[in-house]
Amino acid sequence: MIEYDNFQKALKNLESQNKHHKTLDESLPEWMKEAVAESVIQRFETCWDCLWKVVKRYLEQELGLPEVPGSPKPVLRMAPENHLFSSPAEQWITYADARIATSHDYSGQKAQNTLVLMNDFVDDAIDLYQTMSGERWQ
Repeated sequence: MIEYDNFQKALKNLESQNKHHKTLDESLPEWMKEAVAESVIQRFETCWDCLWKVVKRYLEQELGLPEVPGSPKPVLRMAPENHLFSSPAEQWITYADARIATSHDYSGQKAQNTLVLMNDFVDDAIDLYQTMSGERWQ
């Protein structure tokens, strides 16, 4: 049986912080806005790492697929073939690229590009969670 707790917790944390980021008071000092943005990116990284690993386990344990790769992009290419994603595989590759881009750089254009993806990522990740776990998102 696959445990979804870490993925669920990471996704809830990202969802919550992303909501805070979207509703920030523009009169806040710049350093505070940057701190919230950095937090969203860090929570995305954590969520991403939990997500692809749980997809890997799902492909292996629930679907019984042999020889599932041990890195994110190949796993993500297998997921649509097994009806796990409602959005195109290319979108998930975009998320993977964003994760790689933010590994050591939370400032500038890379961060902004990642933040623009967060609403879609959260929606797609919730959909994936529901598909794999069979549970309704709360």
